[in-house]
Amino acid sequence: MMLLDFEKPIEELNEQLEKARLTHQKGKVDMSDTISQLEKKIESTRKTIYKELTGWQKVQLSRHPDRPYTLDYINGMTKNFVELHGDRNIGDDKAIVGGFAQLDNIPVMILGHQKGRNTKDRQFRNFGMANPEGYRKALRFMKLAEKFNRPIITLIDTPGASPGLEAEERGQGEAIARNLLEMSVLKVPVICIVIGEGASGGALGIGVGDRIAMLEYTWYSVISPESCSSILWRSWDYKEKAAEVLKLTSDDMLNNKLIDRVIKEPLGGAHNDPESMFKTLKTEIKKMIKELKDLSSEELISQRIEKFSEMGVYSEETV
Repeated sequence: MMLLDFEKPIEELNEQLEKARLTHQKGKVDMSDTISQLEKKIESTRKTIYKELTGWQKVQLSRHPDRPYTLDYINGMTKNFVELHGDRNIGDDKAIVGGFAQLDNIPVMILGHQKGRNTKDRQFRNFGMANPEGYRKALRFMKLAEKFNRPIITLIDTPGASPGLEAEERGQGEAIARNLLEMSVLKVPVICIVIGEGASGGALGIGVGDRIAMLEYTWYSVISPESCSSILWRSWDYKEKAAEVLKLTSDDMLNNKLIDRVIKEPLGGAHNDPESMFKTLKTEIKKMIKELKDLSSEELISQRIEKFSEMGVYSEETV
């Protein structure tokens, strides 16, 4: 597994552990005590490192190439998934995936951004950056869920909406704005989870819901730290400072009352123990569905609109 720059102390210990295990396997020397001590030291070092992560380090974790993506969560949490395709207008945007599935015995509509694992797949998925037809596809799925009275689960993981000329020509801004409007008045429960990167309108386009949650090592912001740094300081060299100033981590978002809860990840991040992460997220989603299932459509819409109306800080002055 690839380790990030701030995890170098763990890498060195892992190398020592591998050497000790090889020596033990050859049977010449009993290394069991050394192996046990190294395993405990690795665990302790990992806990120390992850106890005080900076905003930029959490951004790095959210982008880890081994981190689970939307289809991984769908396959790990649900059964009988039937993927749907197309926006019935332009085409089938591969950066957005979704369909009907069962969360244990609960029928749901689940959808989200999908990134790729290798170069070919990343190009196929457009790096998880949806075009207008992707957001219209997502809206079609959500309206279908409303028709059949199914809770909606959205999984957010994108570096932003597709910024290309063709996307703008086909109405990128309008497509995202339409989703914000329509999601605010959906008559079924809507649960939104940030599972990786949550950048700008690309994330918000499927991010209006009754419950908003973030995994522990994810970020959610109007702009990425690199882009913020390039605008304010004309250089990417200040991305770490930008990550702190933007207050984009899950803890920051919870403190600012922009999300409802933070979902703990396994030690080392979701990629370190995907199965455990699938189980944890599944449990949390079922709790949120239970909280919302007895509310009427009118109550859901009213509370959802009130929730987003109360976000932010403003002041009024009389002249």
